[in-house]
Amino acid sequence: CGLCLAGTLSLEPLNRTHAFGRKLALATATTGHENSQMWVKTHEGVMMPRIIYGTAWKKEKTASLVERAVTEGFRGVDTACQPRHYREDLVGAAIKSLESKGIVRREDLFLQTKYTPPAGQDPDSIPYNPRASIPAQVRESFSTSLRNLGTEYIDSLVLHSPLNTEENTLAAWGAMEEIKLQGKVKQLGISNCYDLSLLRALYEKAKVKPAVVQNRFYLESGYDKELRKWCADRNILYQSFWTLTANPFILSNPSVRKLSSKYGCTEPQVFFKYLIEKGIVPLTGTCDPLHMKQ
Repeated sequence: CGLCLAGTLSLEPLNRTHAFGRKLALATATTGHENSQMWVKTHEGVMMPRIIYGTAWKKEKTASLVERAVTEGFRGVDTACQPRHYREDLVGAAIKSLESKGIVRREDLFLQTKYTPPAGQDPDSIPYNPRASIPAQVRESFSTSLRNLGTEYIDSLVLHSPLNTEENTLAAWGAMEEIKLQGKVKQLGISNCYDLSLLRALYEKAKVKPAVVQNRFYLESGYDKELRKWCADRNILYQSFWTLTANPFILSNPSVRKLSSKYGCTEPQVFFKYLIEKGIVPLTGTCDPLHMKQ
């Protein structure tokens, strides 16, 4: 096929494997609730959709977009207790509306949120006391998330980024472990972690091992090739964000366009399907109803 991303990804198997072609045709021929039934089980036994709706930067449109996305078939929603970029409360409003309309039950959704350290917050809208200890920040952030989302539990709690030192990162993780052991969250994960040595240290010292790593998926990081392999060897699932935005050259590649034409689907569908076949769980934050259906 000839599409190669810095030696880390190749679409060659898509062309030479007829079985994959049949899977792709089936996946792109189904939409809405049928397509939402693609799930993967994490090492914590949590069923996670193979594609998740991301809610960053949606602002006041968050509720309507989440409601539309779930109506069109998404069963995974990613948010964060970070008012700077997320309206976690409006995600909660959308879930409440969807439940009242009988479209979905809370237990049928995979809901993921994050504790965002002070460095990632707007100083004027930090949802916890930044002068408190790190464990206290995590606990307060999580309580705020439960209140915002109108739920008694979270499926996946993610550390939004490593902190400034390994010691502080482990302190935050320890507080998340306590919440997990209390039964209020089903699994833990970490985001924006591109340093494999730091991830190794966290894994080795953690009582509760990370179930997911969520990173920006782009050429400059080498698409996390080494890190993804390390994760796969330990049954840690890799979630990608900025998947389409950072890779327009992939979508415009002749090989992808040829596959799009051959199977009657869009270029983003080809790319997402390829990533899913590689074991990656992509996030997408589309605001386009048609793209949600696709």
